Amino acid sequence: MSATAQTLRAPSKTLMLLETRALHEFGAFLGALPLLNLAPRGDGHPVLVLPGLVASDISTRPLRSFLKGRGYAVSGWKQGRNLGLRDGVQDSMMDLLRELNDSHGRKVSLVGWSLGGLYARQLAKLMPDRVRSVITLGSPFAAGPKATNAWQVYEIVSGKPADHSDPNFGSDLSEPPPVPTTAIYSRTDGICAWQGCKENPSAQTESIEVESSHCGMGHHPAVVYAVAERLAQREGEWAPFDRSGWRSLLFPDPNR
Repeated sequence: MSATAQTLRAPSKTLMLLETRALHEFGAFLGALPLLNLAPRGDGHPVLVLPGLVASDISTRPLRSFLKGRGYAVSGWKQGRNLGLRDGVQDSMMDLLRELNDSHGRKVSLVGWSLGGLYARQLAKLMPDRVRSVITLGSPFAAGPKATNAWQVYEIVSGKPADHSDPNFGSDLSEPPPVPTTAIYSRTDGICAWQGCKENPSAQTESIEVESSHCGMGHHPAVVYAVAERLAQREGEWAPFDRSGWRSLLFPDPNR
């Protein structure tokens, strides 16, 4: 991790207060469903959705339900609340990924929200032959642990220091997985410094910017559309997100 990344600060208190808009973003999601249903349909491959810190599969239900309706074999993580990388969590995620891959006979796409996105990146590094793609939603993989407003909560619920890392769970978080990877982030994120949630572009990595809260990212209409559009790409034919035309109204230029 670069020195710049380690010095990133958590979002301001003002942005923290703006996280209450997540409720309005859920309402926008419900209202936008007729339009969201115009998103490309999937090919039926399995998708594993991982929740954020202290959240459970309940938090990802709207996204999972939508993706199921678009034709994917969608699964939650099935471990209750995400209270950090405690004993057994890594093994359970790896077992579930293996099960989904074996039962469907196809590689699995991983979608992770916040802390769940960090898990997704590391799982893809450990089991690249079973992973089709990775999509992270507001996941601070390129920043120090205190570049978020949730590090103290993490320490309380996990019982571990925020900067604790498991050498057996993938490599450096900032190193991208060896599979197509999309990082979705928002400059108005009130929980994680947006700079730490952005991926460096390469032949199979990209960033998509949205105007969303952190707590509403899993059901924000623009995020949901972007996830569906990314998942719909044919295996082996990944290409960067095209934000030309009407999409430029919803997705700001991440390089501006």
